Amino acid sequence: MIGKFLFNSVSSGFKLKDPLVYKTFFPLIFEEEKFLYKTITYIFCGDDYIKNLNVEFLSHNTYTDILTFCLSDKTKPIIAEIYISIDRIRENASLFKVSFDDELNRVMIHGLLHLCEYEDHTPILKLNMKKREDYYLEKLNR
Repeated sequence: MIGKFLFNSVSSGFKLKDPLVYKTFFPLIFEEEKFLYKTITYIFCGDDYIKNLNVEFLSHNTYTDILTFCLSDKTKPIIAEIYISIDRIRENASLFKVSFDDELNRVMIHGLLHLCEYEDHTPILKLNMKKREDYYLEKLNR
C-alpha cells in the first residue's frame, strides 16, 4: 500500500518550501520502523490554534510545538493528523540556536515517531526519541 502525506496551513500563512522532499523521505521512516500508513496530514498553525486543540483534546492549557493525533485503529495502516505551531518552531529555533528548517524537520520527524509508538514522557524515553530524531535528521540532511 502506498500512503500519502498532505500539508495544510491554518491561521499561520505558512507554506512548506519543498513538500516533495518530505513526501519522498517520510515513507522511509515508516518502512524502517515497520509501520504501515495510509494518510498523514500535517497542519501548520499558530500558537492560539494549537493551544485551543491542546485544551480541548488533552486538557492542557499550554502552548506546544506539536500535537499528533492517530485517527486509525492500531491494527490498520495509520491515518493521522499532526498539528505544528509555526510560532513555537520559530521561538524554539532561536532558543536552541538552530535554524528554523532544522527545528521544523526535527518536530515533523518527532510526530512520525510518535505514530511509530515512540514515547517521550520519561527521561529515558525522551533520550531514545531524541536519538531516533537525530538519526533521521542526519539521513534527511544528506
